[in-house]
Amino acid sequence: MQTLAAEKPLNTPSTLYRWIVLFFISMAMFGNYYIYDSISPLADLLKAQLNFSDSNIGLLNAIYSIPNIFMVLIGGIIIDRIGTRKASLLFTFLCMTGAILTAAKGNLAWMAAGRLIFGLGAESLIVAITTVIAKWFKGKELSFAFGLNLTIARIGSFTALNSPTLAKSLYDNWQQPLFLAAIAGFTSFIAVMIYIFLESGAEKHYTLGSAGKPDKINLKEIFNMTPSFWYISLLCVTFYSAIFPFQTFAVKFFIEQHGLSREAAGFTSSFITFAAMVGTPLFGLLIDKIGKRASLMMLGSLLLVPVYLLLAYTSLYPLIPMIFMGVAFSLIPAAMWPSVALIVNENKLGTAYGLMTLIQNIGLAGFNLLIGFVNDSTGGYTAGMWLFSTLGFIGMFFAWQLRRADRVSGSDKLEK
Repeated sequence: MQTLAAEKPLNTPSTLYRWIVLFFISMAMFGNYYIYDSISPLADLLKAQLNFSDSNIGLLNAIYSIPNIFMVLIGGIIIDRIGTRKASLLFTFLCMTGAILTAAKGNLAWMAAGRLIFGLGAESLIVAITTVIAKWFKGKELSFAFGLNLTIARIGSFTALNSPTLAKSLYDNWQQPLFLAAIAGFTSFIAVMIYIFLESGAEKHYTLGSAGKPDKINLKEIFNMTPSFWYISLLCVTFYSAIFPFQTFAVKFFIEQHGLSREAAGFTSSFITFAAMVGTPLFGLLIDKIGKRASLMMLGSLLLVPVYLLLAYTSLYPLIPMIFMGVAFSLIPAAMWPSVALIVNENKLGTAYGLMTLIQNIGLAGFNLLIGFVNDSTGGYTAGMWLFSTLGFIGMFFAWQLRRADRVSGSDKLEK
């Protein structure tokens, strides 16, 4: 191999080599997403076997988001200091360790500590892998590589939510499915080690691209952001706060409120993830063609308003409202994240995306705790569904304000 390389030097790795690297770093993301969504299918078992309240269950997902409020500020700095390889290994090790601790002992404080450690690594791992993809792919392949990475990651969520069907024998006890999540974390760790081996070997023979700069917050630039940025950030936090905290309790809700089996409840809950895997790139192509970004964000927010009320007040098979939720979960991100680049100067994009992520994690932490508290206080799910529905209405208001601000500015960039 060394002789061949000397006779015919190659500047960049082969296409096959690069896709193999992408596969392994995407498998790290698969485990990351699997671990996050491993709590929802267990919620009723945690209640029955460990006497956990909904507030306790909400805490297990809320505490994941709390360290990420701060890791947004320092995660990029860590990656810059130690490099993407060491950073990816460190963050994956934290994810794996957190998953193991969560499964080790049926004690709320112990499990919360595990989820906290998992949270310390998870979001920063996403940032690290983003920089890796930017290093290995460029030009027309970059968007496809990002899309494929996100699809494999979401398969992790889909698999976790359907694990009551795929690993039915494990769901007699709360602990065994969490050990399965720990195995997913171990798989991620091994996948990152393989990526490091592949990249180290490639550097000896090829010239790799430079790593993308991770999103970091410049505190001075925060005060210079336009109203449009703040509207899209507020839309971001209301939208994701209406989706992910609902997912925390979704399987338990479908079992207790709609009488579904755990297997059917897991599949129904996973539908919005499946819809996003298919729908987000398709909506992205549509939006690139017709524009109307703010208007479509208004439409996506509007779709959320009746969904939760239908789930709360009707005996309609829940998969039907979940289809509308899946459309919203595909449509809004496809319009929202690219829109940031249209309303924020390029030299402020790192601050913009970092700040949006920070605000999003504040919302996710707060609403996971709030919905758990409301469910316990009212003894049911109806009040929580009203809160989620209200978030859809508030998100529609912020999308309308975004559209208005875009028109007032005279640019009309989002609608073109």
